[in-house]
Amino acid sequence: MAGSTGEAALAAALESYRRGMLGADAALLDAVCLDEVAYGHTSGLLQTKAEFIASVTDGNTRWTSLAFENVCHRFVGDNAVTHFVFVGQNVSGGQTNSLRFDTVLVWCRTPFGWRMLVRQGYNKA
Repeated sequence: MAGSTGEAALAAALESYRRGMLGADAALLDAVCLDEVAYGHTSGLLQTKAEFIASVTDGNTRWTSLAFENVCHRFVGDNAVTHFVFVGQNVSGGQTNSLRFDTVLVWCRTPFGWRMLVRQGYNKA
């Protein structure tokens, strides 16, 4: 499903993920992630869907800006892999943090649209 329709739908799912993070929107994040999502951080922390959504919405960290740069999608049947550079700024514990790292997402096409199965952030060596 690499045609323009598939690409547009996947781009919309990616934007929903970005807006959900930026707005700490539990409903939006719940809708874009499969229940089985594995959410990996650059630190090595791996979270379940519930843990990931709670960490975004608990108020301890607030995103003030978030962009995905150099986005590239690759389609494999009913799955897709997205790579991008995660660039954002947040406030956590009263401290402003700037982040920039590479990210890979694995998506599954469902009857309800594209849903995230895996997210892994990493720093290039």
